[in-house]
Amino acid sequence: MARFSPFEASLWYATAVPAPETPELAGTVRTDIAVVGGGYTGLTTTLELARAGVKVALIEARETGFGGSGRNAGHCTPTFTHYSLPELRAMLGKPWADRLIERQTRANDRVSAMIRDYQIDCEWVQNGYVMAAANPGALSKLRAKVDTYNAVGANTRLIDRGEVEAITGSPRFHGGWFHPEGGHLNPLSYARGLTRAAMSEGAWIFTRSPVTGCERHAGGGWSVKTEKGEVIADKVLFTTGAYTVGGWPKLDRTFKIQRVFVAATQPLSGDERRTVLPQNTTIHDGRGDIYVYKYNREGRIVASMFPLGRRGSDMAYTRQVMTDRLKWLHPQIRTDIRWEYFWFGELDMQYRTVPRFYNLAPGVVALTGLSGRGVPTGSMLGSVLSEWALGKPDDELALKLEPLSAAPFYMSFAPAMTLRYYRFRDNLTAKLAGAPLPPHA
Repeated sequence: MARFSPFEASLWYATAVPAPETPELAGTVRTDIAVVGGGYTGLTTTLELARAGVKVALIEARETGFGGSGRNAGHCTPTFTHYSLPELRAMLGKPWADRLIERQTRANDRVSAMIRDYQIDCEWVQNGYVMAAANPGALSKLRAKVDTYNAVGANTRLIDRGEVEAITGSPRFHGGWFHPEGGHLNPLSYARGLTRAAMSEGAWIFTRSPVTGCERHAGGGWSVKTEKGEVIADKVLFTTGAYTVGGWPKLDRTFKIQRVFVAATQPLSGDERRTVLPQNTTIHDGRGDIYVYKYNREGRIVASMFPLGRRGSDMAYTRQVMTDRLKWLHPQIRTDIRWEYFWFGELDMQYRTVPRFYNLAPGVVALTGLSGRGVPTGSMLGSVLSEWALGKPDDELALKLEPLSAAPFYMSFAPAMTLRYYRFRDNLTAKLAGAPLPPHA
């Protein structure tokens, strides 16, 4: 699928609530703040500023939610992925790590509140998240997650083999980490709901308006230009993430792209739904080369993996891998699985796998590098960027402002190598423990 093609194969595009009507930018608009990019980060920043009474305009090249915010798998888990909380503290230092940890681990509070306050119809359920133990040796790391996340206010717990099977319906897991605040939703409906919310608070939302440049304005401030118009603003925030094209020189070099694919089955039967994910949770199968899945409102399994080798390029093979993994995890599924929807998204990867906040010029900032933590992270970042726009001192923000810098070259191949290493490690660990391996492992 081409990078900027429509969502012909996306379940979310087929089932999301209609997009609100939004105009193209034409002529000159004067405002206090200009936000470039209509994903979760840009939308929540715009919403926060509009609620604060600030004149704000958001400019989006396609439609709001077009990029990662409308293409992701819909999981909403307020955690970090690659690094543990102690590792984040060592890497980021105080007070930055503690501030970011507090925002991220409470991110689902913000998601839930926005959905409630603005009555966003987006299939939101908050029935928890399970990171499973694929082998007995994984339990010690999961126990450490319980300790570190609960120390910062979460209420997670380690669950044994019996409870993880009761929650997931899978007999393959040796236990797991249960996070009761995990949820899932229709991500495109959520993006469109945030768009309506921002508009209801008085924000301007301009779509189908690719930004061609940003330059100082003769009368002060900045001029953000499109083919048909410009927004003149005191401050500008770029929140275009993995779908950055132009706008500011070298911004698209601050990350490397990692592709991910998502697929959705036909609706499962009532009998199958009573035994497969019977509590409607989100499940991570516990392997480093992940398989994450949950239901949508119609009872379709929505699952995601990363491309690796033939997987993701050979579509027939990829669908077989997805089917075999699902049926291995849930032997009670007897019907033929049809992956009726299949689509790709792109992640703006950083080696730290946490967002990077760049000081581009006086009054101009950018944020990239969400590294796949889209729904909760994008939703909480609006509070961080809006605080900067409202004048909060830089040293009091939850992210440190830094000069623009390119992502290391090795990030072009490191994610794929890491996936291969994880697969080797997990397979070796399982074999040493005498645990069965999933198909195509």
